[in-house]
Amino acid sequence: MGIEIPEPNTCVRGCCTSPSIPLHLPPSSYAISSPIARGAESVVYEGTLDGVRVAVKKPILSTSEDINKFHKELQLLCKLDHPGIATLIAAHAKPPNYMFFFKLYESLNLAQKLHVEEWIPTLNDALMIAIQLAKALQYLHNLGIVHRDVKPANILLDKNLCPHLTDFGLAEYKNDLKGVSTANWKSSGKPTGGFHKKNMVGTLIYMAPEILRKELHTEKSDVYSFGITVNELLTGVVPYTDLRTEAQAHTVLEMNYTEQQLTAAVVSDGLRPVIATEDSGIPTRLLSMIQKCWDSNPNNRPAFDDIVKELGLIKESGKLEKAEDIHIRPCNLHVDQPVDKTDHLLAYQESFSWSTLGELLVRSGSTAKDSGLITKRESYDEPSVYHPILSWGSYATCGRRETMEDTHFILPHICGEKDVYAFGIFDGHRGAAAAEFSFRAVPAVLQTLSFMGSPAKALAEAFISTDAAFRKELDSYRKSRRCIQKDWHPGCTAITSLIVRNKLFVANIGDCRAILCRAGSPIVLSKDHVASCLQERERVICQGGHVHWQVDTWRVGLPALQVTRSIGDDDLKPAVTAEPEITQNTLCAEDEFLVMASDGLWDVISSMEVINIIKDTVKEPGMCSKRLATEAVERGSKDNITVIVVFLRPVSTAERIY
Repeated sequence: MGIEIPEPNTCVRGCCTSPSIPLHLPPSSYAISSPIARGAESVVYEGTLDGVRVAVKKPILSTSEDINKFHKELQLLCKLDHPGIATLIAAHAKPPNYMFFFKLYESLNLAQKLHVEEWIPTLNDALMIAIQLAKALQYLHNLGIVHRDVKPANILLDKNLCPHLTDFGLAEYKNDLKGVSTANWKSSGKPTGGFHKKNMVGTLIYMAPEILRKELHTEKSDVYSFGITVNELLTGVVPYTDLRTEAQAHTVLEMNYTEQQLTAAVVSDGLRPVIATEDSGIPTRLLSMIQKCWDSNPNNRPAFDDIVKELGLIKESGKLEKAEDIHIRPCNLHVDQPVDKTDHLLAYQESFSWSTLGELLVRSGSTAKDSGLITKRESYDEPSVYHPILSWGSYATCGRRETMEDTHFILPHICGEKDVYAFGIFDGHRGAAAAEFSFRAVPAVLQTLSFMGSPAKALAEAFISTDAAFRKELDSYRKSRRCIQKDWHPGCTAITSLIVRNKLFVANIGDCRAILCRAGSPIVLSKDHVASCLQERERVICQGGHVHWQVDTWRVGLPALQVTRSIGDDDLKPAVTAEPEITQNTLCAEDEFLVMASDGLWDVISSMEVINIIKDTVKEPGMCSKRLATEAVERGSKDNITVIVVFLRPVSTAERIY
């Protein structure tokens, strides 16, 4: 790779440096495409760097503490060089874009391999992965580093199935952990991995008992997580369930334990996942080692020096028994059943699978012709018609939520038309699946429609057809053997703005909102569809739905949904409709900007306050979006927050700065 390393090769603060990893990249050297994974604190995209495919990790930076964490992780990654650790190729450590560029491992991570593909490794495969993972952790511990989030989802597999440990966002030097005590535990405001505690980090089902007791992480905490992970590799079972396939840890816990019950069972009762058995050919020594790794007393757990030696001996003894031919689980899960690779995408990681499927399903039945979005060109070409000049930016954050269920898209120049733009936000509930599906499906529909007579009809069709496609696919998924929760009914609210030359169309279902700033005052472009609205409540009842008062407001059906229109929520159809309300406005010279956001913003900031905040912010739409989202978090918003700001006219240098 021919990226030139600048001098000095440091981050913007000067605290990170590397002799071989460039830390500041010219914009022309890289490109970012579609997301391939999404977590609470970062999004990973496929991209290219100097013409080579890479994985680009963009952390979600909402506060100064998040920026501090970025620099801390970068400092650590610059010092790591081990074949069992994901390779950092480059970083961009200057504002406004903070990014890590990693080698792209094209195979699934270990969690997906086990629970999406339902891969059954041979004993030799399992031992190879366990040994290389143990060597990577041995290397870290010898450097005095504790990973603190060892789990299958953080183990990337290359084409030879060799593991590469990743995600060092929670990693710490052991000496730095000594300064933490139970006396200074406090809520961080932003959750990580299942608990809203600053120092109780990791993922619950892989957490050691001492961490659940609010004691310090040590190397032995990583050993515990390693033991749980290796057992999952051998059994193919998500810890604390009897399930082969399940996506989210919080969903697993809802089916069997609350977090508090599981914590008590692990800490007080010594509960552990069901261990693999010798019946499937797994050596007794390996099972014994797993049990030592997850011993309740950290002092009884072996160090990775001893684990690597023991695994080596087990592997040597396995050679005599042709371990490469021994499958550690029965191979008859799909006898005489064809494997649909698209179906595999549905089981494990919502953030990747549903979005990909949304685009594929819509595109598979359509080919782009005349989009139907274009109104009469001749009238627009008249000199008297106003021509808005657009610039845009967005920002999304989990806020105080455990997971991210918002998605959004920005689609300029639809079908090659330079004056046609689309922007959309989707706010998921009961899981992220509907939002993930919709943010790819809706823009795909808009680009493939060939029969619509108007932009408003195109927007309505995009919402309705996306809802139908999602519910059909969800029904198929629920009937499959992979679906564990047969009563799973995810949904999402949605708002999409379509700018066709000087016309602004806004389609809305649910409680996302859009406003237009005209001559300094807000023009509301959407109406909340909630059960507290009498008109919506009566419509739901007329269509056979049930509305009742619960806690503090009117809600729909047994799920107690507050919104009355959405994509998905198939258990509440047709009363909770996907038919949008659409407003149309003609843009003029007095129009300054368009703001769209999920309800996490509007819950705590009024339309006029949004305008005042933007007026008081550097006039760059991305910065304005971030400022609004950050302000909402500071004001106590308890929801995910996504903001899109679209400037409708050029901003002068004086305006941009002052």
